Amino acid sequence: MASEPGLVYLLTGGCGFLGQHLARMLVEKEDSVSEIRLFDLHLDHSLEKLGTDRVKVRLLQGDITDYASVREAVRGAQLVIHSASLVDVWHRVPEQTIRAVNVQGTFNVLQACEEEGVQYLVYTSSMEVVGPNVKGDPFYRGNEDTKYNIYHDMPYPKSKAEAERLVIDANGMQVKGGRTLYTCALRPTGIYGENHQLMRDFYNMGVRTGGWLIRGVPESTEHGRVYAGNVAWMHVLAARALRERPLKLAGEVYFCYDDSPYQSYEAFNMNFLSGFGFRQVRMPHWLLRGLAAFNDFLHTVLRPLCNYTPLLNRYTLAVACTSFTVDTDKAERHFGYQPLYSWDECRRRTLAWVETFPRLGESSSVKQE
Repeated sequence: MASEPGLVYLLTGGCGFLGQHLARMLVEKEDSVSEIRLFDLHLDHSLEKLGTDRVKVRLLQGDITDYASVREAVRGAQLVIHSASLVDVWHRVPEQTIRAVNVQGTFNVLQACEEEGVQYLVYTSSMEVVGPNVKGDPFYRGNEDTKYNIYHDMPYPKSKAEAERLVIDANGMQVKGGRTLYTCALRPTGIYGENHQLMRDFYNMGVRTGGWLIRGVPESTEHGRVYAGNVAWMHVLAARALRERPLKLAGEVYFCYDDSPYQSYEAFNMNFLSGFGFRQVRMPHWLLRGLAAFNDFLHTVLRPLCNYTPLLNRYTLAVACTSFTVDTDKAERHFGYQPLYSWDECRRRTLAWVETFPRLGESSSVKQE
């Protein structure tokens, strides 16, 4: 493959969970890049150490909802990977804030690409633009063309679906200099790996209950999980192919997954947390539904006093109990994607991080890297 040295890539959300994996992957695997800009509201200055003699890593602090700072970050870049997103399915963040980040932020990125003449944009979407829906309709080994009863009633999946549509509709738009903008979107299933906040939360919940974890999801439930390193790898390949064969990927969406086993969220997390001696207690599903409804009730009643937002609510329970797995070769056919890391390697890498957590009784908080 011909090299194209000197490219500048901009990663929005570059200091976040996925952004860190993306930055490392680009430094290691993309020879055509000479500068990687990490645009984020909260900077992690340790990421500057990823830079090498060949690749400069720059941290740019800014708010995705502020167009001026977005345009300044985009200026001079050849390709944008737009991963900045606000994920919330627990009512922790007001809906208008979620829309401001996920929808208006995406609009700002597209407008900046238009006015600065950027031709290539890869958007990090989510499987939740499709499902699972709260009605419990399963999605077994589906692909991008599989029909599904899409039904959103939470601000986060609504906002991601709207933002993805903005990105796909912008494909073919004329940008500064008379050039054309080419876009595509990747839809990761549930991402896990080093620095995954939800895994920390799951661990902390077990610590607070003295080592007991509730298990109430039907054992037959299956979810597709994908390792963050493989998500980053798919982004690198998609970005490369979008530059080299833009008409092949232009306007397309791709599910993003790997060889991680299809299991319920509860069972999957125990692949990494079983060494802590947590004990699982099975709760009848009807009781779990009642607890989720009670949590939603408390959230509403206590709202004037505090923001009560437990992990379990009716939405998260419906998602956890609904099988949603993808099985698609579209990314392989269009740009040669195969997981870079096997399940054994994904598990080993994630376990190495999880093993930095304190043991039961040592501390109620998780060590930070």
